Formats: sequence, structure tokens, C-alpha cells
Amino acid sequence: MAFGVNRRELHEWKTQVKSGQIAFLTHFWIDERFPGCYTVTKVGCSDLEKLAEWGRTYQLNPDWIHRDKHFPHFDLFGDKQRQILKDEGKWEHIRRFGI
Repeated sequence: MAFGVNRRELHEWKTQVKSGQIAFLTHFWIDERFPGCYTVTKVGCSDLEKLAEWGRTYQLNPDWIHRDKHFPHFDLFGDKQRQILKDEGKWEHIRRFGI
């Protein structure tokens, strides 16, 4: 279940993903499978090779790509999420969601 993201932000992320850009969307999140994780960052790109190459720079296995038909993406959470957001300069995501 997702919280803390508005339609405009979601639309922008989808537009960027569809256009082949590496796009970030962070939101609050509740999933029983991941206790202690309250946010997730979806890093998407419609160009699967570009997304896989981006992921390799952070030791993300391309098999971890959620191969959604329209919006393929990695799901980042926990320490990996925090480190990647810092490395990518996504300070607003970190501040806004208390990551």
C-alpha cells in the first residue's frame, strides 16, 4: 500500500519512465514481507538495458527488475535505498520521507 505521493508526481514519473529516462519515485509503503521498511523508491526506465546498466553500478541484479509491461523498475528500500538516494543527490526524497 502506497502513501505520500500525489497524482502529479506519479504522472511525472510515468512520463519519464516511458521516455527512457532513469526516474525516481519515493513513497511511504507498508508490506508485511519487509518489516521495518516504511518507504520504497521505484527507479524506473522503459529501456531495460539502460535500467539494468544503471542497476549494475549499484550492484543490483538485473533479475531484480520488476518487469512491468509499461513501467519496469527496481524497488529500493532499507540501507540500499538510502545510499543510492544519497549517491544520486535525491536529497528531497531523503528529507521528505525521513530516510
